[in-house]
Amino acid sequence: MNPATPERPDYVTRLEAAYGGPSQSGFGSAVFHATLPGGDDLTQAALARYRTFVGPLWERYGEAAWMGPWRAVYARAPGANPDIEAELRGIADREAHLSVPMILDDLEGADAARAALSAAFDDPAVTELRVFNLGDGAAMTGLLVAGRRGADGATTCLVFLMD
Repeated sequence: MNPATPERPDYVTRLEAAYGGPSQSGFGSAVFHATLPGGDDLTQAALARYRTFVGPLWERYGEAAWMGPWRAVYARAPGANPDIEAELRGIADREAHLSVPMILDDLEGADAARAALSAAFDDPAVTELRVFNLGDGAAMTGLLVAGRRGADGATTCLVFLMD
């Protein structure tokens, strides 16, 4: 586990301990953290992290395969009470909802993982949160959770993709 630093806050360190650090494995889960300037679009930043995570498989199977399932399945309304666990469990999209237990419950250290998710995405500093469905159009399915903190533009993405 990487220690917390000004560039890597404690909530990112905790999220990485539960889900893994940045990766191009295209399978499993990974956490990406960067500063996103205020005018940049969170959806485009999330898509870039998705493409990075899929790595060489993006070209092998083609963009059409990876973008087929890609869609926003949740966006936190301004002023809503942040509760990432309830928000994920409440996703209405049937396909996306199937991935929720794998992120919240079906992993080693599930309690610590849920606490890390809460630390990263329920903080009042998070000004924008979106959840996307993803996959390869065949066997792979998953979710991407993207959150931006308004004051400094710190953006955290959790990518989860399994077959």
